[in-house]
Amino acid sequence: MDALVILIPLMPLSAAAVVGLGHLFGFIDGETGESLTADIVGWAITMSCLLALALLGADLLGKNTGTYTLGHWLNSDTLDIPVNFITTGFHVRLAALFAVLLAIVVRFSMNYMHREVGYHRFFFMLSLFSSAMLLLVLSGNAVGTFIGWEIAGLSSYFLIAYAYDRPVAAANATRVFVTNRIGDAGFILGIGLTYAWVGSINWNDLNAAAAQLSSGEVTAIALCFSVAAFAKSAQLPFTSWLGRAMEGPTPSSAVFYGAVMVHAGVYLIILLRPVFEYSTLAMAVLAVVGLITAVYSFVVGLTQTDVKSSLIFATSGQLGLMFLECGLGFWQLAGWHLCAHAVVRGYLFLTAPSLMHNVHGLSVDSSPRLDPVGDTPAWRYVASVQRFWLDPITDWALVKPVRGLAHDLSYFDDHIVDRIMGGAAPAIQAISSLAQLEERMIGAQLDKASAPAHAPYLRPVGNDSDKFARGSGLAGKLTEWTAAILHWFEDRFVLRGIGKDTINYGRQLGHIANKFEQSVLRPRYLVLFVFITLLVAF
Repeated sequence: MDALVILIPLMPLSAAAVVGLGHLFGFIDGETGESLTADIVGWAITMSCLLALALLGADLLGKNTGTYTLGHWLNSDTLDIPVNFITTGFHVRLAALFAVLLAIVVRFSMNYMHREVGYHRFFFMLSLFSSAMLLLVLSGNAVGTFIGWEIAGLSSYFLIAYAYDRPVAAANATRVFVTNRIGDAGFILGIGLTYAWVGSINWNDLNAAAAQLSSGEVTAIALCFSVAAFAKSAQLPFTSWLGRAMEGPTPSSAVFYGAVMVHAGVYLIILLRPVFEYSTLAMAVLAVVGLITAVYSFVVGLTQTDVKSSLIFATSGQLGLMFLECGLGFWQLAGWHLCAHAVVRGYLFLTAPSLMHNVHGLSVDSSPRLDPVGDTPAWRYVASVQRFWLDPITDWALVKPVRGLAHDLSYFDDHIVDRIMGGAAPAIQAISSLAQLEERMIGAQLDKASAPAHAPYLRPVGNDSDKFARGSGLAGKLTEWTAAILHWFEDRFVLRGIGKDTINYGRQLGHIANKFEQSVLRPRYLVLFVFITLLVAF
C-alpha cells in the first residue's frame, strides 16, 4: 500500500499539465471548455483524495512500512537526495484532510468561477497548488518539502494577482511573494546546516540525529526553520502579508489562507518536534512569537469592517496559538488544533460571499449596542485601525535601507567603476569600413558626372579625421587608441589599395554566389547532398 503515495500528488499534477497544455494550444478555451476543465481537475483531485484516504486506512490497519523510496534524484559524493515519501503518522492524516478540503474547494469553484475570464487559468493553478501541498506534506526529505513549499508559494502569487490588470492586485501579489522569500532563505539555510552537520537531508535522519548535535547546532537549525514557518504562517513580523493576499478569488482565499497553505508553517514545526525539543531557545521563540501574534491579531481584528479581513486576523490569531502550543510542548494539542482549524476556517471562507444573504431578515437585538471605542483610549483604537503601522515599520526597517544601499552602489558604479574601466560608448560609427569607402567613391563619381567639365575634381564625401571609436576612462582610452591605429592601417594600406575596379569585381562575384546559392537550395540538390552525407557517414 505504500506505493499509493506516489499517485496522491501525481494526479493533480497530471491534471494541471493537461489543462495547461490544452489551454495553451487552444484545445480547451472559452466558456465551452469550462466543463472539460472542471471535469479533468475535479476527477483528478477526487481520485487523489480517495487514494489519500486509502493510504490513511492502510496506516491505521498497520499495513504501511512507514517510508517509500522511488529512486534517487541526485547522488554526488556524500550528497544523496532520494525521491522518498513518509507513509505513516501525522503526515498521512494531514494529507488525507488536505485532500478532502481541496476536493470540496474544487467542487465549490466550478460554479463560483463560471464565466470568469481566467477560468482555465484558475483551475490550472489550483491543480498545481494541490499537487504541491500534498508533496509538501508527504515528502520524506527537506528538498522534496521545499519544492512543494515553493510551488505552493508560486501558485499563491498567481492567484493573488488573478486580476493582474488591477494595479492593487499586482502590487499586493508582489509584496506577498517578496515577503515569503525571506522565509525561503531561512528554509534553504536550514537545509544547508542540516546537510553540513547531519550529513543527510532526510527528515527522519535529522530528527534521529538531534540528540547527537551540540546545543548551538540544533538551535541554529531550529531557528532557521522557525523563520520559514513564521513567514509561511503569517506570524509577526510577517503578519501583514496575509491581509494583502485577499485580492484573489474567494475559493483561492479559502484554500490558501483558511484551510491548507497557511498551516504549512505549523506543520513544519510539528515535523521537526525532536529538533525543537533539544533547543530551549527555539521553543521560547516559538512561544513568544505565537503569543504576540495572537494578541496582535485579536486587537486588530476588533476594528475590521469587512468579513474577509476579520477572518484573516482570526486565522493569524489561531495560528499564533498553535505556535504557542508548540513552544510550550503541547504537540498533540497543536496537531489537533491545526486539523480542526483547517476545517472550520475553510468553511467560513467558503460561506463568506453568502453572509449577507444568510443574515438578511434576522431580527436585530434590542439590547444597547457597544460603543466601538468606549473606554478604550483613542490612541489604542487608532493603532488597531492602522494595524499598528506594521507595513510602514517594515518599509522603514527593510525596504528603505535596501533602496539606500542600491542607490549607493549605483553611485559607486557610475562615479568610480565607470571612470576607471570606461563607460559604454559607440565603438563603431559605420557598419563596415568597406561599405563606408564604397559610399564615398559612389558619391564622388556622381558629383563628377553631374559637374561641368571645367569644374575641379570633388573630393569624396567623408572626413578621415572622424574618430573610429570613442571611450572613457583608462580602459576605454586604451581601447580607443588601439582601434584608431588599426583603423588608420586599414584605411591607408588596405582599403585605398583596393580600388573601385576591385569593388565592381566583388559585386559580380557576389551576384554569382547568390545565384549558386539559389540553385543549391533547390529540393533535388538538397536530396542529393543528404544522400552524399549519408554515404560518407556510413
